[in-house]
Amino acid sequence: MDKLGAMRAFERVARRGSFSAAAGDLGISKAMVSRHIANLENELGVQLFNRTTRRLHLTEVGGAYLERVRSILEEIEEAEEAVTQLNAEPRGTLRLVAPTNFGAFHLGRAIAEYMERYPEVQVDLSLNDRPFDLIEEGVDMAIRVGRLSDTSLIARQFATTRMVVCASPDYLRRNGVPERPEDLARHNCLVFTPSLPRSEWRFQGPDGPRNQRVSGSMVSDAGDPLRIAAIKGLGLIQQPEYMVWQDLSLGRLRTVLDDFSPPPRPINAIYPHRRHLSAKVRTLVGFLGDYFAPPVYWEQWDRDEAMAD
Repeated sequence: MDKLGAMRAFERVARRGSFSAAAGDLGISKAMVSRHIANLENELGVQLFNRTTRRLHLTEVGGAYLERVRSILEEIEEAEEAVTQLNAEPRGTLRLVAPTNFGAFHLGRAIAEYMERYPEVQVDLSLNDRPFDLIEEGVDMAIRVGRLSDTSLIARQFATTRMVVCASPDYLRRNGVPERPEDLARHNCLVFTPSLPRSEWRFQGPDGPRNQRVSGSMVSDAGDPLRIAAIKGLGLIQQPEYMVWQDLSLGRLRTVLDDFSPPPRPINAIYPHRRHLSAKVRTLVGFLGDYFAPPVYWEQWDRDEAMAD
């Protein structure tokens, strides 16, 4: 039995939950994948999957075996990369996940320049704001904005962003300028729903951090519709500066409550804890550090000039 091939087939079936999908990923037939799994189960004397008409589920022993198999496959990959890394040119597919707003507003341009520099790398970029498991989903690297809680991952900060509260000049003329976070209770606040808790905005005042309950006529799980609604004069938004810096520089939006802004949020590249980084991940981490080097461009709008417009 090709033990290594069988382990790779098993890991891919467990990840994709399908013999057919695993076969497509590995470039072999579905029958070969089934044969690999059957050979493993026969040799080990255990059942690795519970099979139903709809999908596959790992058995308890299958889940335990999967952890060891992934560790073995990672060790093999690291050994191969360690031998070739010094002379290796980045190549192959790099699976990257990023938040929707940051990816759409900024990461796309950076990735395009990276691919021009490293034409042998193909990028599979997914933009979404849902929680995910890098290892479980086979992601090489992810971008996250804000503090990280998963200590099993490596994080490399390459930029920061402030959270700002802003509205159109017309809205502020009609409704007044809030001077303290509690003033937001009488304002129409357009709320970004992935933020937790979704009905509160965070601030930092003289007495420390505080949360302010907000509500309004629009909620969205995407930041750009809220930004556009704010430009149209519908209400206040709290967004990362990287989303609204051009609107601020052109005077379409104006910041308020600047004295209560929370500390800047880190923007990190994260990847699984590995002793040897692949050339494609290593070079992308370095490239992002250079591309977004401080002072990052979204901080360089002229506040005084914008307020004068």
